Amino acid sequence: MVNIKKYFIKKAMIKVAIDEYLAKNFYRAGYAGVDIQRTPLGSRIIIYAERPAIIIGKRGAIIKQLAQIFEKYFGLENPQITVTNVENPELNARIMAFRLAMALERGYHFRRAAFAALRRIMAAGALGAEIVISGKLTSERARYEKIKAGRVYKVGRQVETMIDRAVAHALLKPGIYGVEVTIVKPVKPVDQITFKTPETLQQSETSTT
Repeated sequence: MVNIKKYFIKKAMIKVAIDEYLAKNFYRAGYAGVDIQRTPLGSRIIIYAERPAIIIGKRGAIIKQLAQIFEKYFGLENPQITVTNVENPELNARIMAFRLAMALERGYHFRRAAFAALRRIMAAGALGAEIVISGKLTSERARYEKIKAGRVYKVGRQVETMIDRAVAHALLKPGIYGVEVTIVKPVKPVDQITFKTPETLQQSETSTT
């Protein structure tokens, strides 16, 4: 039993390490996440990104380098890498956090950039979203500013099934800014209550009879 626990812990730690490596080196490609699967031929690695071409590289040069890195430094056997596009990047917290961090580094005002990102998230169909930017925003004293739209869950089952949260960092002259993005996925909440009017009750009773 101990060996089984060690195996799964080691497997999870390798995935976390690879995820951190890809997030650090490919955030400008809109890196969104990674999935690692064991196959009889080796390891299959699926990388999700907004702009896969940046990760693939010219004629697959970067993919070949990544395969060597995964095998040499992360211990994956015969890594087969696939880079796939993210269908709706505005509903991916990591992509939106990286976008916002890059906008801050390009000189956009933090409030303007945050509200623009919030509008895009809600326009994509999110039930709610929250953006927190922290750092030396307006003075030498660090503080944070939070903006929110819709319904954002903090506790309960909804956090496990509906919430996507990510953190990114932007390096500016005053220092490092922290960006946290929380997105509530467009799925039906478990706490949603629907009230039936007398007309709908009468219709349901008529249909059953």
